[in-house]
Amino acid sequence: MRIAVFGTGGVGGYFGARLARAGEDVTFIARGEHLQALLTSGLKVDSLDGNFEIRPVKATAEPAEVSSVDLVVVGVKAWQVPDAASAMRPMIGPGSTVLPLQNGVDAPSQLVAALGSEPVIGGLCKIVSFVVGPGHIRHAGFEPSVVLGELDNSSSERVERIYEMFTRAGVKATIASDIQVALWTKFLFISAFSGVGALTGEPAGKVRNNAESRALLSRAMEEVYALAQARGIRLPADSVAKALASVDGLPDDATSSMQRDIAAGRPSELESQTGAVVRMAREAGVPVPTHESIYKALNSFGNEAR
Repeated sequence: MRIAVFGTGGVGGYFGARLARAGEDVTFIARGEHLQALLTSGLKVDSLDGNFEIRPVKATAEPAEVSSVDLVVVGVKAWQVPDAASAMRPMIGPGSTVLPLQNGVDAPSQLVAALGSEPVIGGLCKIVSFVVGPGHIRHAGFEPSVVLGELDNSSSERVERIYEMFTRAGVKATIASDIQVALWTKFLFISAFSGVGALTGEPAGKVRNNAESRALLSRAMEEVYALAQARGIRLPADSVAKALASVDGLPDDATSSMQRDIAAGRPSELESQTGAVVRMAREAGVPVPTHESIYKALNSFGNEAR
C-alpha cells in the first residue's frame, strides 16, 4: 500500500515507522531539521517493545512531490488539521483514504469540510510517544493501538484492508462498531487527563495518587460523559471508571502532549480538548464547571494555546 504520513511527530513517526518496517511503501511529510535527519540518518524509534531504525527513509516537505496515495495517515496536532487538509490535496486521488489519528473529536469533520466525505474515515490511536530530537521518536507508554471505522459505521473493504495492514505490522488494530463512541471514549480520557495535568503541572503518578487532583480528574471525566450523552453519543456506563483505570495504568512520569506543549510555551491542543468541551457544552446547555475553570486558568497563563 502506498502511504503518506502527514506529520511525522510522536504519533505519525511511530506508526509510520512500524508500517515502513513491515514493508509498506511509506513517505513521511516533514520539515526543517526533522526532515533533514530523516533523509540523512533515517528514523530512529525507541520503544517499550524494542528499539528499531528505518533507513533509508522516503520523506519530503512537499505533498505535490508524492502524488496520489492509497492512504494518508494524518499525524499532525489537532489544531493543525485544517491547514494540513488543504496541503494534502495533491495526494488525494479517486481511491485515496484519509485516516486521522488526532486527539479530540473535530478532525473527521474538518477533513470532510476540506476534502469531501468520500476519502475520510474515522480513527484514533492509543500511545504515549514524542519526538526526542530530529529523526528520533520515543514510545514511552501504552500498548500502541489504532481504532478505525467508516464515519457512518458501515462495513467497507478499505477499512478491512487498513486493519489488516496495521495487524501485519504488529500494531493492535480494531474496527469500531461505532466510531463516534470510540472517539468520545478517548476524548473523555484525554481531555480530562490533559487539562488536569496541564493545570497541576504534574505527571500521571502524582495526579492519580493525590486525592484532590484525582477527584478533579474524575469530575472532569464525568462532565465529558454527560456532554456525550446530551449529544446522543451513547458511551457505556462504565466509561469514567475505565478512563480512570487507564490513568492508573500509565507510567508514573507520563504526561500528555498538550501538557508538555503548554509547559514549554508552544502552541497546544487546548482549544481542541478543554476548549472543545467548553464550546460544545455551551451549545448543548450542559454545565461543565470543572472544564470551564481549567480552560480559564490555562488561558490566563498566557501560553500560545490554540
